[in-house]
Amino acid sequence: MLRPLTGHPRTAAVIRRLASRSVRARTTLAACVSVAVVMLAASAVVQTLLRVNLEHTVETGAREEAQAVSRLATAGRLTPQLPLGPGTDFIQVVDAHGKVVARSPNLDGRPALSPTGTREGHRTYNLDALGEKHDQRVTTVTTATPTGPVTIHVGASLRTADTAEDITTAALAALGTLLVLTVGALTWRTTGRALRPVEAIRAEVAAISDRGLDRRVPAPRGDDEIARLAATMNAMLERLEAAGIRQRRFIADASHELRSPLAVLRTQLEVAHTHPDPAVRDTLVEGALQDTERLQALSADLLLLARLDATGRSRPEELVDLTDLVRTTVAARPTDLHPITLHTPVEITVPGNVLWLGRLLTNLLDNAQRHAVHRVTVRLTTDPATGGAVLDVSNDGPSIDPADQERIFERFTRLDDARSRDDGGTGLGLSIARDIAALHGGTLTVHDTPDGTAFRTRLATVTPLRAGAAAR
Repeated sequence: MLRPLTGHPRTAAVIRRLASRSVRARTTLAACVSVAVVMLAASAVVQTLLRVNLEHTVETGAREEAQAVSRLATAGRLTPQLPLGPGTDFIQVVDAHGKVVARSPNLDGRPALSPTGTREGHRTYNLDALGEKHDQRVTTVTTATPTGPVTIHVGASLRTADTAEDITTAALAALGTLLVLTVGALTWRTTGRALRPVEAIRAEVAAISDRGLDRRVPAPRGDDEIARLAATMNAMLERLEAAGIRQRRFIADASHELRSPLAVLRTQLEVAHTHPDPAVRDTLVEGALQDTERLQALSADLLLLARLDATGRSRPEELVDLTDLVRTTVAARPTDLHPITLHTPVEITVPGNVLWLGRLLTNLLDNAQRHAVHRVTVRLTTDPATGGAVLDVSNDGPSIDPADQERIFERFTRLDDARSRDDGGTGLGLSIARDIAALHGGTLTVHDTPDGTAFRTRLATVTPLRAGAAAR
């Protein structure tokens, strides 16, 4: 039993090797196979049309010769020997009794022809005695003569058609081979030139390490897919480089921020451990506890920043009653700090995480109360243009220099009037607040007001819960 060609182990191995080759080789192979298939189909059509046309020409010539002999027989001018016309191999005229009454010279002494079968709709005759190895087309015509009806057989050889078909087959094979080789060479060269920038990009990316993110892949000229791929790769490298710079800066800042309180804490504990005065030891231990609380707060902030960075662009979709959250957070603030005036004329629902949004507001309130002189104001409204939530937290403290209004959102940043570690916080509160706003698809900005400084948060809303709530 014969197995399918594709099931043969060697054939399957060849197919696997071809499939695992480069894009250049697969493209060239596909182009060559496509051209070869088209050439085979076109050659088959051309040969079929040529064969049909040549056979029709041969049959037409034989029919005309038979009609000419028929006119001679009808007129009673039929001679025993008939000359052969162009393209005619033999002529034989047989009467009603099977006797040969006329023939071409090459059939002298031959009995009457009799068909031996049919092929392709035509009768076949045994013509081995003529020494012809080519196919014949025999046209038979019956006509009346003065002496009775006769049957005329005129044979025409298909030698010319066979020769033309052989020449055409050889020419098409040579042309097809040349065309396949040409297409393969052009495809190989063109694909190689097209993929050269891709190889350059691959080599450059392979050479880039975590310490060489400042390198960029070569961008080819133009606006094709490869140029856009290079632009995308360079943009990704820029983001990775910026992320690496931020990470290294963050680690350095965090190390610096942790080093100082840890050193102070160790000093206090060492002195308290050796000091003989109990009152001094109590004071030192109290200071150590304060530094421990600061370290705990700093660790919590660092952990939250890491969680925000890990979350990326995954936006929380929980429905949060922002108005109730603002009221609850403000009501829970300590009363010994600057008083907070709250304005919530509308009630708003936003998609988000209630804990993170609460942390955002808490950080803004901590910053506002730290820098306020007399009062802090919280106002929750909606933007008439976009319908989004607008949360303003303002204080009547000193204004922020325009050059520092973006810098205050950087991690571990403290302005000159807030350098004290006792009053200035960890330097992460505003950075965390902006990251939370960005995670919720919003923004956090700072601007000066006639009474001081205001931080404005914009968030996308879902649907107002109730309108016209009384302001507090």
